[in-house]
Amino acid sequence: MGLEIHYEIFSRQGAKGGWRMLDVRDQRDAAIDYARQLMEDERATGVKVVKETYNDDTGDYLTLKIYEDGHNQFKSQPAEEDVPHAIPCFKPDDLYSYHARATISRLLADYLARHKITLTELSHRADALEKLEATGTVLQHAIQKVAVAQASSTTTPVQQIIKSLNELTEQAIHRVYRDHRKGYFPIAKDFNALAAKLVGQADACYVLNGALALHLADAKGWDEKVMRLIALAEKAAGQGERLLFTSIDMILAEILSGSAALRDLTGPKENFGQELAALVELFLGTDPGPHHAGLAALTKHFAADDLPEARTAIAQRLMAEFRSVKRLSPASLYEEFQVLRGIADRLVRGEGKYLGHEDLIAAFTLRSKRLVTHETLSQHLADAPTPDEKLARLLFVEENIIGAENRRRLATFILPILTGPHFDNYFQTSNLAALTRLKTLAGLQARVLRSQLQEKERQEMAAILDKTANDVEIRAKLFDSIRANMPGPVDRATMLLRLCTGGNLTEGKLATRARELVIAQLGKPGFLKGFAARANGNAESAVSELIATLGKAGISAETGLRSIAA
Repeated sequence: MGLEIHYEIFSRQGAKGGWRMLDVRDQRDAAIDYARQLMEDERATGVKVVKETYNDDTGDYLTLKIYEDGHNQFKSQPAEEDVPHAIPCFKPDDLYSYHARATISRLLADYLARHKITLTELSHRADALEKLEATGTVLQHAIQKVAVAQASSTTTPVQQIIKSLNELTEQAIHRVYRDHRKGYFPIAKDFNALAAKLVGQADACYVLNGALALHLADAKGWDEKVMRLIALAEKAAGQGERLLFTSIDMILAEILSGSAALRDLTGPKENFGQELAALVELFLGTDPGPHHAGLAALTKHFAADDLPEARTAIAQRLMAEFRSVKRLSPASLYEEFQVLRGIADRLVRGEGKYLGHEDLIAAFTLRSKRLVTHETLSQHLADAPTPDEKLARLLFVEENIIGAENRRRLATFILPILTGPHFDNYFQTSNLAALTRLKTLAGLQARVLRSQLQEKERQEMAAILDKTANDVEIRAKLFDSIRANMPGPVDRATMLLRLCTGGNLTEGKLATRARELVIAQLGKPGFLKGFAARANGNAESAVSELIATLGKAGISAETGLRSIAA
């Protein structure tokens, strides 16, 4: 069993402020130290560290709070964070309600995945319940977690709740044993006839689900179970069609709620990104090609949107996986964002009753947040040979994340690179040609100005890049060289305009100086005559061409016409 562990650091502001995740660390001590530092620096009124353990076999997370400190702690929070919410149950039938089933599925997710059975099968098959009881600790541990959750919001002692839940669970299990002995769950050959017979009866769903559980008992793996269920759904007809179809849809939803079944259906993938992409295609109903029969059948029905519960389950699983911290492509952040963009483009097509726009934005924002961390960005920059390459890589991250807070956080990594002495020294002392360095700085500035960083941060970064470029030009004396080596004002103006329009100059002081030099050359005696001569003596055409070029360089037509000397 493969396990991946990380630690999430949360903070809270104010007595009633909500928890906000600040960072993700790989090391336990580093995470706790960071949380303590937040309290010492009075940057939070409360902190906590949550250990997240990812199980590769089941695709599920085990969440455990390992540290908490703060001025205001609430009694109910530990239970809310560390165990599933408890659903009060008073009689065996309550265990079959939607919310109770959801809770039980979370508690027994690992057990269900390991034995390749659904909750419906477990709760209707005597042999499956006997195996669960034989484990000894699995069932008792689940009951204890529910009891802790209930006790956190009541005055009832945990021991008393455990006793009540044990009695309730025992009644439910023995009910199944009794019904099994009496042959209450039929081995059906005609499910349409059985469903029609059960319509209107109080225990119709209970009996029908028991029959379906027996029908799946000898299925070899998830793929065969899916095929058996879909075969029944496609033949559903008559008076009991709706009852039968609803039960089948519910069991399919249980199968698709777990990562283990989904991985078995979609087949092995090289990385998590490919797994997630396969789920997206399944949800959208895209033909999977030569895959398992179960996957192809599900895809067909999802395209027709006639399995609402199952499709809802895959949508929820998709969002749960997408919000996880597991990297889509651990080897490269470039590949990570490439996969992320592809998934985003596909998911947008699935917006609607199963996937809300706000839910998608929230999931993408959270995944972006988990990529803008010290560990991830440090790894991304580790082999960058020069400071301009580091800046380019961080701007690439900015172009692929969403969320204002994530971009503010990214800016805290960008600014130290720009303001550090190494950045300026590199450009001032580099062996590269001055024009090459200027073009690099202009390109970086253009990306900064196009970014969605905050306006203040954009302007600050752009100004730093412009200052560096201006210093490079002064040191290299590029403009002086043009004035000294070009034979006349037309040649000088033409060269300067090429610099201005070719993406070679940063906006700000450097571009302004270049424009001023262009205007000065326009005012030299004989400029228009010389420029027109290059246009075969057509002054009107020459002026039109010149004005268009000046516009591209950032010089208005009015200024250009006023400055041109005959």
